[in-house]
Amino acid sequence: MSSQPHVLVIGGGSTGCGIARDLAMRGLDVTLVEQGNLTHGTTGRMHGLLHSGGRYAVADQASAKECMIENRILRDIASHCVEETGGLFVKRPEDSEEYFQKKLEGCKECDIPVEVLSGEEARKEEPYLAKDVEKAIRVPDGAVDPFRLCVANAASAEEHGARIETHAPVVDVLKEGDEVVGVEVEHESGPGKRVHREPGTREEIRADYVVNATGAWAGEIGEMAGLEQEIEVRPGKGVMTIMNTRQVDTVINRCKPKGDADIVVPHETTCILGTTDVEVDDPEDYPEEQWEVDLMIDTLKELVPIVEEARTIRSFWGVRPLYEPPGTGTSDSTDITRDFFLLDHADRDGVENFTSIVGGKFTTYRMMGEDISDHVCDKLGVDAECRTDEVPLPGSDDFSVLRDYMDEFGIRSPIGRRSAQRLGSRTDEVLDVDGPNPVVCECEAVTRAEVQDGIDGAGSDLNAVRLRTRASMGNCQGAFCCHRMASELYDEYDEETAYTAWDELYQERWKGERHAMWGRQLSQAALKYSLHGTTMNRDKDAATTDTVISDFTAFDTGVGASPSDGAAGAAATDGGRRGGD
Repeated sequence: MSSQPHVLVIGGGSTGCGIARDLAMRGLDVTLVEQGNLTHGTTGRMHGLLHSGGRYAVADQASAKECMIENRILRDIASHCVEETGGLFVKRPEDSEEYFQKKLEGCKECDIPVEVLSGEEARKEEPYLAKDVEKAIRVPDGAVDPFRLCVANAASAEEHGARIETHAPVVDVLKEGDEVVGVEVEHESGPGKRVHREPGTREEIRADYVVNATGAWAGEIGEMAGLEQEIEVRPGKGVMTIMNTRQVDTVINRCKPKGDADIVVPHETTCILGTTDVEVDDPEDYPEEQWEVDLMIDTLKELVPIVEEARTIRSFWGVRPLYEPPGTGTSDSTDITRDFFLLDHADRDGVENFTSIVGGKFTTYRMMGEDISDHVCDKLGVDAECRTDEVPLPGSDDFSVLRDYMDEFGIRSPIGRRSAQRLGSRTDEVLDVDGPNPVVCECEAVTRAEVQDGIDGAGSDLNAVRLRTRASMGNCQGAFCCHRMASELYDEYDEETAYTAWDELYQERWKGERHAMWGRQLSQAALKYSLHGTTMNRDKDAATTDTVISDFTAFDTGVGASPSDGAAGAAATDGGRRGGD
């Protein structure tokens, strides 16, 4: 048992994992609890933009300056998570010249490197830009893999002694008088890595200090702690739509004041279109509406016309954890600052040993972690400096491994490059395996060794493996690799676990596809359903019935048409499993 103070961090997004890493590197005893997988909340539902600060250079210069500082740091400490795409703020004929100049001057004032390009120069770099784009401002935006970065922070925290507990939602905040002394969590059942407690059990985790880093859920944790003042986080939902190819290799921003559908982010093999900003009441329960998806295509084709011809493979929604101090009175959520706030509940509410961190952006997660770690150390009387701005994350400490692996590991060089880009300095460690290393996911060029490495880190939860490897996240959305991923669970896990994990991966993939059912994507979905719902019987349809599945309902719910009794019921299949009656 560590003699250092024990700090409990609630929330396994980028901020929570960043805090856990920082505190663990300073020598504190750290436990992080997360209600789902890492990146379950906002972190796992963002468009992958590594901000230069250009988007905030006119209206929120404090946030813009923070973004540029952290942009430079993340390129150094997380090189295997960042693609240096660069960014363009492009001006169309109907866009304001005055605003273009304000953007240019704002970037300069915030120490953001800029260069003005003519429309012709911009199209030389990005041929699919609209022909009537007049000019553009180049900024050092980038693309970042939020899953890889979050997992790397958690891995680093574990390397420094932290306990990372996923699938453990907080059900109560423990108090003694006016002091918070820990939390009670419930370990959920289902697939995944369960190393500390059995699923279905509850555990009290006591700590000297508790940090609430739950983003849009911060208010719910505050209520459990019995705070006198509400933590007024204002969740703002936004849609992201994923295209099947990279229409651009540079982040394309519309150079105009705030508005919906104004950015295209190249990410791995795809492009992500974003976004909307609609305030909602509940970060878990909000409408996902088709008009938002349509808006992405209809508006962003004005910048990149070819997106109208591309295949939309899925859409997903995220919720921004926006916060503004009480009394600000902003009516439009798009006007709320993207800065972050540290709420010391001893000063604010008279509740000791408890602090919340709210607001902010993914790009500034490390800075947020440093600020709150400084605060916690000061509260606990610990004299230790932050080192997260200079110590590389696991996988980024030796960038020289990003080379072709054509001969060394017996795989084709494009696959070797993709693997090395994902694994960074862990490439040798992961890919140097005995026996064959076939490709499991062709779309994302993910090999067996990477999937097995993901299983080693995430357990049987294939959605957690997906976050670590990108397997099933490409054009076919798992049509040709979900079953292969499930087969990699043998022989460590039993058959029931493998089938359950397989079905859960299907359902998560379907969740984002159902908003893109038109044109070629509808054909792709029909093929996927034919392969898995029927050929492999994953809709669990009864073999002896005459029911014809005319829609995707059974596949969507995971429950097929099965008689409740009678001879047909006795003869129903077991969903493809061996050994049925």
